[in-house]
Amino acid sequence: MKIGIVGWGVEGQSAYRYFGPEHQYLIVNEHPRDDFPPESDKLQIKFLTEERPPGVTSNVTDLSYLEGIDKCDKIIYSVTSVKNLERRFGEDKKFWQKATTSQHIFFEEVKTKNIIGVTGTKGKGTTATLIYQMLKASGLKVFLGGNIGTSILDFVNDVKPNDWVVLELSNFQLYNFPYSPHIGVCLMITDEHQDWHTSVDEYIKTKINLFSHQSKDDIAIYFADGELSKQIAGTSPGIKIPYFAKPGAVVKDEGVIVVGDPETEVIKTDQLKLIGRHNLENICAAVTTVWQVVQDKEAIQKVLSTFTGLEHRLEFIRELGNVKYYDDSFGTTPQTAITAMKAFTQPKVMILGGIDKGLSFDSLANEVVKNRVRHAILIGHVAPKIATLLRDNNFSQITTGLKNMDEIVKTAREVAEPGDVVLLSPASSSFDMFKDYKQRGEKFKAAVRALA
Repeated sequence: MKIGIVGWGVEGQSAYRYFGPEHQYLIVNEHPRDDFPPESDKLQIKFLTEERPPGVTSNVTDLSYLEGIDKCDKIIYSVTSVKNLERRFGEDKKFWQKATTSQHIFFEEVKTKNIIGVTGTKGKGTTATLIYQMLKASGLKVFLGGNIGTSILDFVNDVKPNDWVVLELSNFQLYNFPYSPHIGVCLMITDEHQDWHTSVDEYIKTKINLFSHQSKDDIAIYFADGELSKQIAGTSPGIKIPYFAKPGAVVKDEGVIVVGDPETEVIKTDQLKLIGRHNLENICAAVTTVWQVVQDKEAIQKVLSTFTGLEHRLEFIRELGNVKYYDDSFGTTPQTAITAMKAFTQPKVMILGGIDKGLSFDSLANEVVKNRVRHAILIGHVAPKIATLLRDNNFSQITTGLKNMDEIVKTAREVAEPGDVVLLSPASSSFDMFKDYKQRGEKFKAAVRALA
């Protein structure tokens, strides 16, 4: 069999391992990579030699790298590359009948029905990890994958019928997706990825796929304070359970998290290691989900009292000169930057900016003024846009024009005062200056640690 792989990222590489060396392969990618397998009479590689535009895959105009992919017997495509395939092959039924993704293969082949899928605009990784760790602490055999952790095709054959799988599922992975998990979790939803989707409605439609294929015995968990979350989960024919409202997990005024009806006290909020109101939402989502599987209060407490968060999500780096430095490079939307800002009561030096994803920065500019931001360091393509909005809001403590992370961090240190927080929460994607949010966060951490 000749297998075509579109996109040589995590998913493409896992598909190559999954199907094994006995087949012929055509691997196509938008740009050259240094980790392609060696070409041979059984393996051919195609890519574009010209530099691709910054941003998410599927924004190139030259589709010549896809030539010959339709002649393959089976095609596995990276989820972000589907827009290129749609432009190239349109509604060619013959092509789409043999085209699939890692997610499709996983849901078709996995031997368990015990699948939990987590989606939302932000918080997916933290919530999915909390669910995974709580179930694991309770003694269950659990796998974590999707948009986080190990590639799903790398463990699909290891999953037994009674095992549990927790999947973080992005809008890209849910695009035109015909499967739903036994338990679906919808976190807060805001505008996102408008540089890839044709509209906000299309973005929301992808999230609906997490629930619309459920049965009446399945479970839909949603953020009670989010109208879009409620609307999306409402498409499920299954049992609907809110969080941040009973009978799901709730934070009570006296500083405890409870779940169920009648309620069970799970943990006091002063025992939590995660900071910020948004993480209270993530915690309540995870507790509500786990409670539907196993009501193990001790396991939940163990995780919540020790888990400090994922890398690049409000990650504390160091304190120097009574100034604390936090890496929130994963915060790639205006709303996530606002959420990060609100996690701290101290005066802040904010590092904002990156590539424009077509989102509005109006609310961000308003919140900078309200949330004790001492200084804004603006970087990347959107820096002029944000600067204009800030000045329109009578905020003038702005630095622009810095070219690399060392300059950015040194400037942040110069403008920060004792008691301040320096916060990298860019509200934008990183592709104009960095490979991805991880590289941006790593360079920030390295520059902060190098301060003397």
